[in-house]
Amino acid sequence: MDAVRAPVGTQAVLRAIGLLKAFSQDQPAMTLGELCTAEGLSKTTGHRLLAALESEGLVGRDTRGRYRLGSTVIALGARAVRSHDLRAVVQPTLEELARETGETATLEVLSEGEMLIVAEVAGRHLVTAAPEIGTRWPVYATSTGKALLAVLPRSERGLLLEASLARFTEATITDPAELERDLERVRDRGYATVIGELEVGAAAVAVVLRDPAGDAVAAISIGGPASRLTRRRLAALGKTLRRAAARLSSRLEGA
Repeated sequence: MDAVRAPVGTQAVLRAIGLLKAFSQDQPAMTLGELCTAEGLSKTTGHRLLAALESEGLVGRDTRGRYRLGSTVIALGARAVRSHDLRAVVQPTLEELARETGETATLEVLSEGEMLIVAEVAGRHLVTAAPEIGTRWPVYATSTGKALLAVLPRSERGLLLEASLARFTEATITDPAELERDLERVRDRGYATVIGELEVGAAAVAVVLRDPAGDAVAAISIGGPASRLTRRRLAALGKTLRRAAARLSSRLEGA
């Protein structure tokens, strides 16, 4: 099949896309000079294109003035994930988790700096977590959000945590250094937990959901009252979720 050629008159668009693609996990932040060298652009052209991208939130600058991918790119990535049939692939697993644990299971993605519920199966108990599809939660005060934050590059975490961390309960982590220590624990054990950080009396555990390439695309969680979801039970459920996520990874190809 012949390669698709770009339409005439789209050179500036292609150059801007090239600048976005220049960022990588190894080089999440780059100077104007580094970007122009990588893409073969003059500094005048590079600066003009980056200014346009920055105005739309597609790139941002850190405290040292280096460029990095912006929050809009993160939001677009989340929309791309939701445009695929992710929910159909994960739904049976959510039903199985809710049935086996008796607690509410959810699938959530990162969207515009918050966790967005895109699928959920309620638990069987009378008193249970009652999330609704379309509900948004703060990324730093939820198990799903912390599961994703823990695996993001530091530069992307910085974008998501630029604003001050609002307090929802006495247990909410509002100190960035303390949150980083908590995320390190998440990385060590492979799952994230919250007990009363978003709402008093509520607890949850979550793990990252990865595609076959190993990229984190979403998170799945189990939530309910803290009276049932003790620390010991959350740890056991965390291992259950890890096994479920491992099974799901192979099914996500082409989803």
